[in-house]
Formats: sequence, structure tokens, C-alpha cells
Amino acid sequence: MAIDVTPSPVRLKAVAAPGQPDPSPELEQLYRGFERELLVPLWTEIGDLMPLHPQSKAAAHLWRWDRLKELAAQAGRIVPVGRGGERRAIALANPALGGKPYATPTLWAAIQYLMPGENAPEHRHTQHAFRFVVEGEGVWTVVNGDAVRMSRGDFLPQAGWNWHAHHNAASEPMAWIDGLDIPFSYYTESQFFEVGRDRIGAAEMTTPDRSRSERLWGHPGLRPVSRTGALPATPLLAYRWVDTDRALAEQLELDDEGETCTLSPGHAAVRFTNPTNGGDVLPTMRTEMHRLRAGAATLTRRETGSSVYQVFDGTGVVSVGDKQWDVARGDMFVVPSWVPFSAQASPTTQLDLFRFGDAPIFEALHAHRVQIDR
Repeated sequence: MAIDVTPSPVRLKAVAAPGQPDPSPELEQLYRGFERELLVPLWTEIGDLMPLHPQSKAAAHLWRWDRLKELAAQAGRIVPVGRGGERRAIALANPALGGKPYATPTLWAAIQYLMPGENAPEHRHTQHAFRFVVEGEGVWTVVNGDAVRMSRGDFLPQAGWNWHAHHNAASEPMAWIDGLDIPFSYYTESQFFEVGRDRIGAAEMTTPDRSRSERLWGHPGLRPVSRTGALPATPLLAYRWVDTDRALAEQLELDDEGETCTLSPGHAAVRFTNPTNGGDVLPTMRTEMHRLRAGAATLTRRETGSSVYQVFDGTGVVSVGDKQWDVARGDMFVVPSWVPFSAQASPTTQLDLFRFGDAPIFEALHAHRVQIDR
């Protein structure tokens, strides 16, 4: 059956407006000629194409963790894991992006749920990815044959085009969040995907306390001399919560001792980095952990590019543009491009926030801009 691929012309309309030509029969005739040749004049589109500042198509939005887990558990009872769907992953769909499974125009975020004894089959894709565990224990991700334990607070990055599978060796279900650059890859038409083995080998189903990648790369300030040269993405497959927690706590301790090492009083933050070059762990995504001591607040910040946050622990209030929410453990929210963001911890509890965003893309294009209100 033949498919009609004739493009639909953009309908141009002459309107009376400042800086626009006056409507006239001649102008209408010109516009019909543009339409026939699939042309669009800049003067009718400049406000949308070149606004005074970024006008994100995404909306600020909050997803409650309790509701996400409830629906994921329901899916666990109904939807199998296997070829076809590949993963029991449920994506956050920004309400302003027309039903697409995107958290922002460049970022994909989802809750993934694995039942006891289940195995998510092996595959690989060019999209860069990570897993962040807000609660639970017992799932191992296997990357190129390296079994990596997943526990609460662990951050597990994985560069594109690496084989990976998951298996739940525990007696309870486990949920975590996935972050990928799927929308960016889709928009740039650069995606590849390949299925692997239906079952990984028995040797890969082991449950070691430390993966091979951690034994080789997981030593602060040290790198194996036998592995020279910078890599575009981190070879370290697990950044453990015990190290992240200690770094945040000691940053706040130094702040108390008069060292100016925090972003603002009571606001500590660390960035996950690639041990081979000191840059971001993944070429398209920046990942950080932030801690606000009880009652402390961030400065108001806006930047080009978007971010997704998850509350790792504690309670507080976050403001994104004209939206404000009380948040608790697991809740996830979106900060669109150039929309002001601030957060404040509750008076009695510290607030830990995991954040990932697309800043490396904009920095590579020399289009990254940040504004902080002090």
C-alpha cells in the first residue's frame, strides 16, 4: 500500500501587528506562494524561534513516590518481564509534552520494578543510562558480565552500548529510578538498540559485595596505571551511598568550622564524576546529591537545560516557578529550562535531594547559562 508522504504546508495568515506588514491581497498572494513551496518567513515566527529567554515546553510537575510504588507493584502482579517490553519501567510523562513518555524535552525518568526471582533480559542501547536506589536491597545489575549490587542510596551509571541485565536475588520486590537521555537521542535520530542473551550465565548471577569495576576504579584519588587515557563516560559502575553520605556530612562539618565550602549556609552538594577525566559521569547527563540541614534553604537558581529531582530522604518545601510543594522521601519533580528553583528543609529534618540534568549537552554547545539570586 502506497503511503502519502506529501508534507502539509504551514498555513500563514496576514495579521495586523507591530512590526508586521499590513494585510493586503498582495501579501495574501505572497503567503500562498510560500505555502506551495513549503517556505516560512522568519517575521511570522521570530517570537517563537528567538524569544527573549528560554520558553520551555515542559511544565513544572511533581510525582508522589507512594503513588508511583503502588502502581508499579500493581504492574508487577500483571505485567511480565521479558522480550518485547524488556523492562517493567514506568516513565514519568510531563503533562505539557503531549503524552510523550518524557520528563523533560531531553530527559527520561522512570520507576523500574522487579519481582523476587525475576530477571530482566540482557540488551544494550546507545542511550546513556543510570539507576538510583531510593529504597530497597537485593537486585544486581550485570553490566558486560560484571555483577553490581544495588542498595539504598547507590548511584549506578552505565554508558551507552554496554550489555546489561538485572536480576532480583531477594525475597521482596525492589523499585528504583532509571534516568536516560532517550528524548535527546530520539530528537537527534541517533538511537540504536540490540537484544542480547535471553539468559545470562550462572557465573554472572553471583552476588559479590564489590563488583570488578569497584575493585579497579573505586579508590578515591587513585587510578590504575595500566588503564591510561580519558574515557568519555565513567568506568566505575557504582557510587556507594556510604561515600556520598560521608562527603556531604563532612562538607557541612567544615561549614560549621568556618570553611566556605558549601553552596550556601547549610547547603552541601557533591557531583558524581568520571575518575578518568574528572568530568561528568555520562556525556549527556550531570548527576549530583544535595543536602540541606534542618531549616536551611538553597539560593534561587535558574539555568538553561532541565533537571529531574528525587527526594532521597527528609521533608521540605520546593518551589519551581509559581509551583510550590511539600515533599517527602521518594517524591520526584521536574525543573524546566530557565524556571527558578529553590528548596528549604523542614525545621526538624535535613533534606537530601538527588538531581540529574542535561547540563553537559549545553556546555558542549557553549549554550549553558546559570543565574543565581543571592
